[in-house]
This record gives sequence, structure tokens and C-alpha cells, in this order.
Amino acid sequence: MQTRKKLLGLMWLKLALAAVLVGFLASLLAISLKHITEHYEGVFFGRAEKYNFLLLILPFLGLSVIYFLRLYLFKNKENKGIKEVFESTKPGKSLPAYKIPSHFINGLITVVFGGSTGIEVSTVVASAAVGSIAHSKESFLKKYKTELICAGVSAGVAALFASPIAGLLFAYEVISKKASKSFLFATIIATGVAGVFLFFMDEKPLFAIGLSTWHYHAIPYFILLGILAGMNSVYLTKCVLQIKSWFLKIKTPYYRVVFGALIVGIGLFLFPQLFGDGYHAVKENIATSGTTPAISVLLTLAACILLKPILTSVTLSSGGDGGVFAPSIFIGALLGLLLAFLSNRFFDAGVIPLNFMVIGMAAMLSASISAPFTALFLVCGLVGSYVLFWPILVVSLVSKYVAQKLCPYTVYTYTAKTTA
Repeated sequence: MQTRKKLLGLMWLKLALAAVLVGFLASLLAISLKHITEHYEGVFFGRAEKYNFLLLILPFLGLSVIYFLRLYLFKNKENKGIKEVFESTKPGKSLPAYKIPSHFINGLITVVFGGSTGIEVSTVVASAAVGSIAHSKESFLKKYKTELICAGVSAGVAALFASPIAGLLFAYEVISKKASKSFLFATIIATGVAGVFLFFMDEKPLFAIGLSTWHYHAIPYFILLGILAGMNSVYLTKCVLQIKSWFLKIKTPYYRVVFGALIVGIGLFLFPQLFGDGYHAVKENIATSGTTPAISVLLTLAACILLKPILTSVTLSSGGDGGVFAPSIFIGALLGLLLAFLSNRFFDAGVIPLNFMVIGMAAMLSASISAPFTALFLVCGLVGSYVLFWPILVVSLVSKYVAQKLCPYTVYTYTAKTTA
């Protein structure tokens, strides 16, 4: 009995040490990718704003570089996003080590050169690969593959969005969907390490917003926002899947790059707000949300909401690395802002546009990845405030329900089912 207790204690100790290591490496990877991408995206977009013709050229350069890197450096295998993480949790499957530099480099290049997506999925897969490698290094850890993959994912998401709770919930709601003792043990330790990492790095919220209050008379408009977000998430999902199927009909891979880059370049030339992850446009709209918008502003918001899913889908279909995280946050923010502006303009609603931007981010993300609690804590971490906790929770649940009624799958669950 004593020997059994010692072996059990040793087992948990080894798992804890592995989770600490995975959490540290995943956090370092996520924060490094975040800051490098932010810096160079700002540099490239700044140049493109000054010389507009670059908006037509940059996507072609970026997607071409990714194509040749994949061809000659990364074993000529396409990055499949979250699908790779789902597959790696199955018996006999794993994420090879080259997936770390592959997603890190390709995600960076995609966004920096204007690809209309974000680095979040690149971070998730690269972080999962850290956990996958850790499980294979010692025979004892082989039975904890899913736990260590989820530890990497949770730490990566926690570090990226400055929200350890969001990281833990994402690993549960999206990846594992089961909460065993070993899962909780490994992911809590990994996210705890990410939290310590965030403390020492003094990471600030991506959108530092001074939220003060919300009003009960806005509740019907919040619910309407949840319904619209659910509908828009289905539009995003359908765009990604349909456009990807169209691009697969182009038999020569490099023709996909050229054709996709042309579409993305034209889209960026017309609407520079769609460049990269679009967070720069979200910040600009946050700064001007208190003003009365002109009709041209309302039309631009509507156009960006409609075009972002198309450019995101084309970026991914032509070889770009990324997913629906950043596009969902972008679309949700602009959708919330547009609804608030229209409600105030035509119905004298007296709602706070800034609140609608924040709630819209969470509602759209919740519906797109079918993870309302992840969306709740992730967006609260993004804005550095929990003032809107209850409205965000309710609207996130509404948007998820609407999306599920309209479409039984997300981009993640559809690819997982069709490739199982």
C-alpha cells in the first residue's frame, strides 16, 4: 500500500513537472508571436497606408513566401489549423516538432503581409505541439497525451489574451470536452505558469477600454445583437467551408496563391481596415465610438462586416495560416458598433456604442467556436474589465443557441467530423 502511494505521488509529480515545462514554453511562444506580429504588422500597414499600391502587392508576397517555405522547408504539408489538434488527441496520432516553427512563421507572415486572419489558431496549434512533444519524451507520460496537449493550448491562449481562465475554458470547451482529474491538474498548472509569465511580462489588455456601466433598457438591443452575431457566425462558417471547396478545384497549388492574393489585395485596397487581424481598425473605432457617425461610416462598417468573412476564407484557402478567432472578434466589434449607431440614430435607443462593441466581440466568438464561457472570459481579458460580465454571458449564450439552430456545426466541428 505504501509503495502504491509513493508511485502515485511520483506519477502526479512527473505530470506536474511536465505541465510546468509545457506551460512555460507555450507562454513564451505565444507572447513572442504576439509581440513580433504586432510590431511588424504595424510597420507594414503603416507603409501600406502611405503607399496604397502596397495593399495590392503585400498579400501576394506573403502567400508566395508561405507557399515556398511549405514546399521546401515544412515537408510540403499544409497547416490544417485546429483540425490538427483534434487529430493529435487520437490514438497513434501526434503533432510533429516542425509544426511549432511552421505555424509560428507562417502565422506571422500571413498577418504581417495583410492576410485577413489572425495568429490565434497558429498559436494554439504550435502550443499544442509543445504538449504533444512532451508526452512522447517519457513512456510514463504517453497516457497523458491529451492532458499535455490541452496544457499547451490553455497556456498559449492564456498568454495570448492575458486571461488564464479563458485558456483553461478553451482547452475544455473546444479541445477536450471532458474534465478528468488529470486534465484539470495539468491545465491548471500550465495556466498558472502562464499567469506568472503574464505578471512578470506586465502584459496589458489588447483593448484597454474604460467601461463604466450598462443600462437595463439596453437588454432588448443586447438580445438582438446576440441573434445577429449568431447569424453572422454561420455566414462566416459557410464562407470558410464553401470558398475552401472552390479553391480545392484549382488543381495547381500556386494558382490558388495567385488567385487568392489578387482577391485579398483588391479587398484591402478598397477597405484597408481588413488588413491582417483588423485589430488596428477595432482600436480606431473604439476611439471614435462616442461620436455621431456619418452615413459613409455606417456603410463602411456594413461593408467590412460582409467582406471580412470572404477575405478571411480566401486567405486561408490560398495557403495562409490562421483561423476564425481574430475575424470573429473584428466582425463582432463592428457589428455591435453598427447596431448601436443604428439603434441610436433611428430608434433613439440611448445605448452605449462602446458596450456593444465589447459584447459583440464575445457574441460573435462564442457562436463561431461554440464556446460561450471561453468567449466571456477571453473578451473580458481583452478589454481588462468585467463590468459587462452578465450581459456578455447572456448574449454569448443567445448567439451560440442561434448559430446552432441555423447550422449544427462550426468550422472546427465540421472539419473534425469530415476527417475523422
